[in-house]
Amino acid sequence: MVFGDYPLEYDPKKHGPYDPARYYGKQDIPLAQVKLGELGSWFGRRNKSPQAMASAIGRAYWRWQHKYVQPKRSGIAPFFQVAVGCSIIFYLMNYQRITSHRFYKYH
Repeated sequence: MVFGDYPLEYDPKKHGPYDPARYYGKQDIPLAQVKLGELGSWFGRRNKSPQAMASAIGRAYWRWQHKYVQPKRSGIAPFFQVAVGCSIIFYLMNYQRITSHRFYKYH
């Protein structure tokens, strides 16, 4: 698969119009339904290539878009989600500076 092409598993005659939020590969048991003894084999069946990770992130992004951003009457939720996400990222980036600041003495 080259960047920008459809997934190899996608068949327009079988699946209809392409949906970027859908996984067209072979279906597997959801993580919530996996028993503890089968967890190792379940992780072994995952595709761990960088391309598969990028595809998973892209699908998650499009699911978020379809649920929160693109509906006809979307609310203010996506703006708050982005703001909270940015706040968490910047807090983690500055965590070392914040935690070392508590040991300073001003007298």
